Amino acid sequence: FLLRVYSWKALLSEHGWVADVLVGAGIDQVLATVGAIATPGKLMNTPFSLVLGMTYTYLPFMILPLYGNLAKMDLRLLEAAGDLGATPWVAFWKVTVPLSKAGIIAGSMLVFIPCVGEFVIPELLGGPQTLMIGRVLWDEFFSNNDWPMASAVAVVMILLIIVPLALFNKYQAEAQEQAK
Repeated sequence: FLLRVYSWKALLSEHGWVADVLVGAGIDQVLATVGAIATPGKLMNTPFSLVLGMTYTYLPFMILPLYGNLAKMDLRLLEAAGDLGATPWVAFWKVTVPLSKAGIIAGSMLVFIPCVGEFVIPELLGGPQTLMIGRVLWDEFFSNNDWPMASAVAVVMILLIIVPLALFNKYQAEAQEQAK
């Protein structure tokens, strides 16, 4: 995990391979225009590098539950939708997405829970101005020695995790009741 994050740090640094490609293609100008980076050519310690690093790290946690769910899908349903006149796009939204709802929810939970407390990626790729709850918690405990504030932040973080889990459990219980 740390090696992959450090490799992104090297790739996005001023003369890194990825940075050179993005600057050469002019993508840094677009990123600066939309506000993802402060100035063209500076890719490190920006929201862009943070999102790129977190996406790279957590994408497998989203893909695997989705793949497991979609592998079980009956492809005859898509064929039937096409026979009834649905375009591939409409068949995707009306058939595939509703059938993959369980995989989407499971993947979202697998990504959301570790992202809430993420400290390493914002520290290494996001820079000092990046405020994420894991970083704030670390600063309150170890830099500021403000234990009451740190405890309050920790409770908020726990609530951010428990509330979606409770909603997910409620949804699962309702789905099992409807299946009976």
